[in-house]
Amino acid sequence: SVAGVLVCLLEYPRSKRKKGSTMERCGQKYLTAVVKVFGPLTRNYYIRAVLHAILAVPAGFLLSTILGTVCLGIASGIYLLAAVRGEEWRPIEQKPRERPHVGDTIKQPPSNPPPRPPADARKKHPAEVGG
Repeated sequence: SVAGVLVCLLEYPRSKRKKGSTMERCGQKYLTAVVKVFGPLTRNYYIRAVLHAILAVPAGFLLSTILGTVCLGIASGIYLLAAVRGEEWRPIEQKPRERPHVGDTIKQPPSNPPPRPPADARKKHPAEVGG
C-alpha cells in the first residue's frame, strides 16, 4: 500500500510538453511541489523506470497482485524508452496572466454601420398601433 501511494505521487502530476500547451490536473500544483522537492530523483525517467521495476518484483509473487505487476512492468518499460529518447519530467509553471488593455484589443473600429431594416419597415402604421 505504501508503494501504491508512492506511485500515485509520482504519476499524478503531468509533465510539461515540449510543444503546445499542457492541461494541469485538478490539484496538481500541490503534488507538483512534492515532486519538485526530490529534484533529480523524481525528474529523471531512468530512476523512475528502475523504481517501477523494483516495485513490481514483490507484487509478482502473489496471484492476486499479478495484474499490478504487469502494469508496473509496462510502466517501467515506457519510462526506460522515454529516458533513452532524452525526455524528463518538467513541472507545469503558471504564467502570470496579463490583463489586456482596452486600447490594444480593438485594432480598428468598424467602418460600416450595423444592419438596420429599411426605413418604411421601421415606421409603425396607425392601424397597427391601436389594434
